[in-house]
Amino acid sequence: MVSELELPLVQDVELTNCMRLRVQSLQQKNEKPQDGEKLLQPNEFVYRVDFTQQHNLRFVRWNVALENPGKVDVIGTSQHWTPDLTNLMRRQLLEPVGVFWKTPDSPEVECNEADALEFGERLVELAKIRKVMFFLLAYAEGLEPAHLKCSVVFRV
Repeated sequence: MVSELELPLVQDVELTNCMRLRVQSLQQKNEKPQDGEKLLQPNEFVYRVDFTQQHNLRFVRWNVALENPGKVDVIGTSQHWTPDLTNLMRRQLLEPVGVFWKTPDSPEVECNEADALEFGERLVELAKIRKVMFFLLAYAEGLEPAHLKCSVVFRV
């Protein structure tokens, strides 16, 4: 029996705040980040996907709904990190990035199909070894977290 499994990207407020505290701490102490460390920018937020199933997944599509015009970059991370023990390093950020946008004169959300497909297929591989995956979402052109609903759909 073939069915679809839709997994939402859920904003991880606690982890986002933790990463913002790292930036503040460095600024207050007038210190530099570690070599290769990725500091969270003001327009970036941490999201997570909890894999309720880890095997026999096939990527189908991204479901991205933007209430307002703008752009969002969905950047996957290659491993689980804990900000209190390890900092997020640039080498942990996955390529390609899923870029989704909506123009003022278009009702549809657009994306680079090839990158979105490749990104989705990488998620299938990571799902086999991880129950949770983290993402950085970078908002641009007036878009904010409240304007986005995003999920990834797999065939089981």
